[in-house]
Formats: sequence, C-alpha cells, structure tokens
Amino acid sequence: MTIRVMLVDDQVLLRTGFRMVLAAQPDMEVVAEAGDGVEALQVLRSTEVDVVLMDVRMPKLDGVEATRRICSDTDPPKVLILTTFDLDEYAFSGLKAGASGFMLKDVPPGELLAAIRSVHSGDAVVAPSTTRRLLDRFAPMLPGTAKQPQHQELERLTGREREVMVLVAQGLSNGEIAARLVLSEATVKTHVGRILTKLGLRDRVQVVVLAYETGLVRAGGHG
Repeated sequence: MTIRVMLVDDQVLLRTGFRMVLAAQPDMEVVAEAGDGVEALQVLRSTEVDVVLMDVRMPKLDGVEATRRICSDTDPPKVLILTTFDLDEYAFSGLKAGASGFMLKDVPPGELLAAIRSVHSGDAVVAPSTTRRLLDRFAPMLPGTAKQPQHQELERLTGREREVMVLVAQGLSNGEIAARLVLSEATVKTHVGRILTKLGLRDRVQVVVLAYETGLVRAGGHG
C-alpha cells in the first residue's frame, strides 16, 4: 500500500528536499504540497492524504491551528509536526491539537521515513516519556488545564484501565507496565486498546495529553 503524503511548509527548498527523499521510496508518494495552513486546508478538501508533514511557523495560518482543524474532521489524515527545536511550545501545542508526533527538521532521512510509516500504521512517533517532559515543561503555562483529577471522560474506564493509563502517561512501555502490574504484555496491550477506544484517542501520545489535562497525572509528578 502506498502512503500518500502531503508536505506543508512555507520554505520551498525544504519541501523540495523532503519530496526528493520520499519520492525514492517504493511505498510513499507526495500527493500534495502547501505553503501555509490555509492552503493546506483547501488542498485537503479535494485530495486524499494519509500523512501530513506539518511545519509550525507559517504565514496566514500556523501549523498548530491547521493541525487542530484537520484533526477535528471525520477520519482525518495523521499529522506529523516538523519543528526546529526539541521540546518547544510548538511541539507541545501540536500534540495537544491532535498530531501523532513531532520530528526535528534536521532529522536524518531514515528516521523521517520510519516516522511516516509509524504514524501511518497508527503508532505515535513521540515516546510517551518525551511527551511527559514536554507536558512537565509547558502544561503549567496553558490556560484551561483541568485542576480536578476527576473527569467525565475517565468515568468510562475501569479501575484497572485507569491504572494502566497513569503508567502510560508516566512513559512506561507495555512491557514495563506488565512487569509493574504483574500482567502479561498482551493483556496490557488489550487494556491500552480499550482506553483508546473508550476515550476516542488515536495513540499513546493522546493518552498522555489527556492524563495531564484531566489531572490524572500532574506536571512534575505522578498521578
């Protein structure tokens, strides 16, 4: 299956470079490009796209707001944020807006290709531990972050699922969670899948963001 990729960046040279790297892959095709968020949204109305490589700092409409609008649609493409600085507020805002991960613009081509394939298959590119560091740093600055640990959405979860969600938010892998809770890794994977389904989340990164937003896990500490 060919992964249909859209490049969104206001720098033509960067888009050209990315397009050359992707064009050499037998399983990828660049089907669209855009120079800003407004153009990206217009193109997506008429073009089938699987993964969007989204720059954050662009004129007219930045990548964070464009990501938010894209991810609010029904069955949207996956969005991979491209940022210049690791752990900056744009990466955090992009994840909060619904992106499945972020990459640095100077990432080696092999890592970028692996990230696109990973996002396309439904995985998150950013490790939950990296997301946790982002949230520890930026969550206190955000308006509207829930202060109460109880949250309507979390009431759908069983006690065990909440327990697993906290550990996911703390950056543990399925294997580490299995060891901590004395469960099989397959059981943990099942719990994670149910958490995603019940809460309408795309991936583990979204689990981490929601855990912070609801107060299940606190910035700088554990749940």
